[in-house]
Amino acid sequence: MKNTKFIVVALFFCGAVWSQEARKTRAAIDAKVSELLSKMTLEEKVGQMTQITVTVFEDAQKPGYFDAAKLKKGIQEYHIGSILNVPNPGAPTLQRWQETMTAITNEANKSRLKIPVLYGIDAIHGASYTAGATLFPQQIGLAATFNTELVKRGAEISAYETRASSIPWVFSPDLDFPRNPAWSRMWESFGEDAYLSSKMAVALVDGFEGSNVGSKYSVASCMKHYIGYGSTTTGKDRTPSIIPERILRQYDLTIYQAAIKAGAKSVMVSSGEINGTPVHSSKHLITDILKKELGFEGVVVTDWKDIIYLNTRHKIAATKRDAVRIAVMAGIDMSMVPEEFTFYTDLVDLVQKGEVPMSRIDDAVTRILRMKFELNLFQNTVANLKDYPKFGSAEHIQEAYKTAAESITLLKNNDAVLPLNKEEKILVTGATANSMKNLNGGWSYTWQGENADTYAADKLTILEAFQAKLGKENVLYTAGADIEKEDDAEIQKAVELAQKASKIVLCLGEKNYTETPGDISNLYMSKSQIKLALALSKVNKPIILVLNEGRPRLISDFEDKMSAVVQCYLPGNEGGRALVDILYGEVNPSGRLPYNYPRYPNSLEKYNRKHTESLADEEQNNDAKYEKSYSPQFEFGTGLSYTTFTYSNLKIDKTEITNTDEIKVTVEVTNSGKRAGKESVLLYLSDHYASITPEVKALKRFEKISLEPNETKMVKFTLNQKDLQFVNEDLKWISEKGTFTIQIANLKKDFLLQ
Repeated sequence: MKNTKFIVVALFFCGAVWSQEARKTRAAIDAKVSELLSKMTLEEKVGQMTQITVTVFEDAQKPGYFDAAKLKKGIQEYHIGSILNVPNPGAPTLQRWQETMTAITNEANKSRLKIPVLYGIDAIHGASYTAGATLFPQQIGLAATFNTELVKRGAEISAYETRASSIPWVFSPDLDFPRNPAWSRMWESFGEDAYLSSKMAVALVDGFEGSNVGSKYSVASCMKHYIGYGSTTTGKDRTPSIIPERILRQYDLTIYQAAIKAGAKSVMVSSGEINGTPVHSSKHLITDILKKELGFEGVVVTDWKDIIYLNTRHKIAATKRDAVRIAVMAGIDMSMVPEEFTFYTDLVDLVQKGEVPMSRIDDAVTRILRMKFELNLFQNTVANLKDYPKFGSAEHIQEAYKTAAESITLLKNNDAVLPLNKEEKILVTGATANSMKNLNGGWSYTWQGENADTYAADKLTILEAFQAKLGKENVLYTAGADIEKEDDAEIQKAVELAQKASKIVLCLGEKNYTETPGDISNLYMSKSQIKLALALSKVNKPIILVLNEGRPRLISDFEDKMSAVVQCYLPGNEGGRALVDILYGEVNPSGRLPYNYPRYPNSLEKYNRKHTESLADEEQNNDAKYEKSYSPQFEFGTGLSYTTFTYSNLKIDKTEITNTDEIKVTVEVTNSGKRAGKESVLLYLSDHYASITPEVKALKRFEKISLEPNETKMVKFTLNQKDLQFVNEDLKWISEKGTFTIQIANLKKDFLLQ
């Protein structure tokens, strides 16, 4: 007990000292910012608010390399404060990044105040725009791990390798809260649950920024896309959303709150509009809520061309100049212009004519300069490559492999068809079986990820991973189908090869995509792939369906004919290896679905639906004519293992609580099977009655544990008052008296809030 008290006192002391040092550091930075700001002209200040894409400065005759005159004009004449994106043709080597950043730094050092340029990149699953970098699963796969420590470690590696590229700022994490599974950026999110998203957001921010964001191994994070971007009514990118503020506050905003509390240095604003108001023009959302209510002190940056789009797309500004005034007054600090200098010239003119006050400019520039000082850019802008010996190393690759392995989710395993036997002959077929671009998806080496097979030629596709394990002579292969085009000859070839195999591994999914190019009008798996699946099902051989997709494409036309279903999501460069090791039982699967996998296109209910979304289910007992209304193909949290886990002894420390009490929950989990395995223990809470209709259940806690055969562990959770609350019509977080149910697996306990 004495030792425990000593540790607590020591931790408190260390925390107090750290807090004091942090305050001193912040005060010192603020003093530097204030001094520098006092020396700046209006033009220099507005330049800091201007972000231009790197290709604007390229030599027309030599893509990927700077035209010195263009770069000089941008930095000396327009005083630009930030550059983004990747030089042509994509994915430079570390050496080319070093040369690029050296040229930018040298030019900035010729300016009057020598303010460094802040470079940002879409490094969203590793340093994905640098050749040879370690690529992790995309965010939807990270969510499926339910392992925040693993996700944090991946972000640390991503930060290390991005800084090795001389880049200090990443446009990640994606905190969008998608409400339509057809949305083309669903895979960039953490899925459909706000609590899971919040925990994963904190893990990424902590991993990226570390304890000192100015370290040569850390980067500034950028939350995106604030706010409501993933909830379009059409399910298509950059189309309008209709979201009551009560809903935004109860779900979407909580994810940003968590990331802000974790210290995220910047935020990117949504390209969409909510209830008819583009977010880039909303002073209520950006200034009143984000900056004032949440106390966000970081940089608010636009997305690509989005101030211009207030004029050309949204039609709320009659001119580009007016669009600049609206957005800056709404609270935008930096404009991703990104291909011209009209933002600069218009904003200078707006300030000179008194239409935008200098106080708004000073606020924006203060935030930008503070982040530059925090990142230590005034002392360190170009990486010394000798400081990064682990770039693309075996150690980093192993972490990406582990993350992919923990993300891959076993959804179905009839008659224990998995794991496979190495003595059996296997047919590997399907449109995604032999391509790295399908494993990685968008934002991989290039925007749409179309060149991943070239850049990741040394990595293993699913087919190549099978061949590496079994030998080419033991693996039958044909593509079987193209993702889009039907090919009866290929289908027939696959059927003929299937006759010679013991089992079929059928790899289906989507093309590589992101943003508007990924928009779809049909959520079903493509016709060509459905046709292949149905043809192979007639061979009467066990089929293992492997899904390699960024969103849940409907498989209800043929899922019942599959013996096993494995969801890979977009697992990155090590995904092929991880998948095959799982299929052969060398790794026990432990991923869980971070969304409901729908069965029908008109039945897209979330797991935490309202009770009225299941009315027909209630009527089924009385009238068989009703079709079951809540019937996802697979529910949120689904994830099988090659072992079994038994839950017992669910206990709570109180059955009645007041509105100030916490409640402690314990449950015992036993590995009752014959293999070691990992299990994500999920705690759900249900409010029986409330003045705002309650959810059927909502995830409130989770923990991933490892268990040997016959091993039992006690898992402990603590629920607090916020877990019992919801946002009411007055936009206030409240809880109401009544009964709540805690559910873990098939165990339940009730308690009463008095």
